[in-house]
Amino acid sequence: MSGILAIYPGSFDPLTHGHLDLIERGSRLFDRLIVAILTNIEKQPLFSLEERVAMLRAATAGMANVSIDTFSGLLVDYVRRKNARAILRGIRAFSDYEYELQMALMNRQLEPSIETVFLTPAEAYGHISSRLVKEIFQHGGSVKDLVPPVVEERLRQKVFPK
Repeated sequence: MSGILAIYPGSFDPLTHGHLDLIERGSRLFDRLIVAILTNIEKQPLFSLEERVAMLRAATAGMANVSIDTFSGLLVDYVRRKNARAILRGIRAFSDYEYELQMALMNRQLEPSIETVFLTPAEAYGHISSRLVKEIFQHGGSVKDLVPPVVEERLRQKVFPK
């Protein structure tokens, strides 16, 4: 896909190996990939926007064609502002597909020139979600195999401060 900029939106609260898998694979499919963190005033994230940006930058530091950004409002408006041609989304289960299909069709109605590309995670990451990572960690479980080391350390600092 020559010359194509894609946007991978999400809350990334926190970043998981599943997210990172999609970022790595998306960086190979597209010339440039912007990982765009949605700022949603209706949600109370565990990590601040600045913390999520820092963790994503650390985890993607070796990927020259990946950049990290933030946005609020409609995704299609952000995609237009960036002159991107594609939205990258991950699908873990059929329930994800129903929601993501509805969003993709609505985005297409709002902006027909923008394509949504769905990727499934590697088998090892299909069960991982940010919500489960937070729940496991808050109950004392290990998330070592679920998140990058920088995220595990930030979780430890956030949930169990010294």
